[in-house]
Amino acid sequence: MTKSPKVPYLLGTLVVAATIMILNETVLSVALPAIMADFGVTADVVQWLTTGFLLTMSVVIPTTGFLLQRFSARANFLGAVGLFTLGTVLCALAPQFWVLLAGRVLQASGTAIVLPLLMTATLTLVEPAKQGRMMGINSVVISVAPAIGPTLSGIILNRLTWHWLFWTVVPIAAIALVVRAALMTNFNETAKAPFDAVSVFLSALAFGGVVYGLSTLRHLVDGAIVPLVALAVGLVVLAIFTRRQLRLAPRHHALLDLSPFATRNFTISTIMLMLGLAALLGMVNVLPIYLQRSLLVSALVTGLALLPGGLLQGAVSPFVGRAYDSLGPRPLIIPGALLMLTSMVAAHFCFTADARVAVVIAVHTAFCIGLALVMTPLMTVSLASLPQRLYGHGSAIVNTLQQLGGALGTATMIGVLTITASSPAPADQARGTTAAFVVGCAIALAIAVLSFFVTPARESSSVATKA
Repeated sequence: MTKSPKVPYLLGTLVVAATIMILNETVLSVALPAIMADFGVTADVVQWLTTGFLLTMSVVIPTTGFLLQRFSARANFLGAVGLFTLGTVLCALAPQFWVLLAGRVLQASGTAIVLPLLMTATLTLVEPAKQGRMMGINSVVISVAPAIGPTLSGIILNRLTWHWLFWTVVPIAAIALVVRAALMTNFNETAKAPFDAVSVFLSALAFGGVVYGLSTLRHLVDGAIVPLVALAVGLVVLAIFTRRQLRLAPRHHALLDLSPFATRNFTISTIMLMLGLAALLGMVNVLPIYLQRSLLVSALVTGLALLPGGLLQGAVSPFVGRAYDSLGPRPLIIPGALLMLTSMVAAHFCFTADARVAVVIAVHTAFCIGLALVMTPLMTVSLASLPQRLYGHGSAIVNTLQQLGGALGTATMIGVLTITASSPAPADQARGTTAAFVVGCAIALAIAVLSFFVTPARESSSVATKA
């Protein structure tokens, strides 16, 4: 399967570390009310624990192409897990809210480095015929871990305080750091790439502005204009950042090489991955609100209701990866996209105030199976369509746009729910939920349409080479 006997252990440790890290993107969603009570902060303030995580990810990920080119894989991993572990300890010990927020920023910084490193390691170390199988495991990290985060949170909070959401992670992160340090080999070729401080500043302002604007769009109902200003500034600076990268690319000075977009398959697959994460995080954030405010179930029941879908997606993804190795992308992606669309339509029509929890579980599980059929092949075909020298920058682009997609899906679906639900009454919350899934239907429809344009990686690579 791999080029060295040590590689399976190396990749396995990296997968475990990445899983623990990405779980933290959604693990606090169920704990936010308890944190509000402990620190005496409002909902707008506590939301920064989620928004700040997304903001940091969106700022750091665009720099990972440079980091993977400039520093060894070993240095990148040790730095990433070190930052994450330090942040987790700060969160667990946090005596004040700002300390907890600072810890979340450090956690996000480490996570932002590990995700592109995982994808680059897979494509570099695993032979092409078996990359789909390994990407199936990777998809468990990227798409399943956020889905089961609220479940784990609900189980832990049923017996312990929110501090234990972090204490349970510390020993695992520490072990991963030690094991990985012993096994790590430098699989990437490093070069003294120039550091463009202007590009870093523009990247932070652009992606930070867009993610912040999207994450706070719900405040438009209160008359706030800051979200629109942040979004507008972010988009303008993003255009400036893009122009600068295109100008610096011929001299190999670009912070983020955008040449992967010249490959049609990469572009289509990346857009679909962005929309896929938008659909996932939109659903993961809307369902707990619906279950607790409309169906009036506990945090524990909410977590358990989301567990079957997450577990089944995790179980299916490796088999989807193996199927990709023999069938290619289309026979998996097209049925998966149609199943996602069907699930979103079912959510829109079935999630009423008197719906049964079993219906929610069934719809969510069907969505997760469809997502596994879509995300696993796309993660393989997107980067496998590129030459090896662009793996680092390609994975940075994919992960950056997935963060933007996650912010977009959460902002639009939660925003529509908030605007449509006129009161906290269960019936109004259900009305807001069904309205939110209209957005989900639109996202899933776009994925379904694009699924017909994905081609096998070898075809895409040959087209790109001829071009």
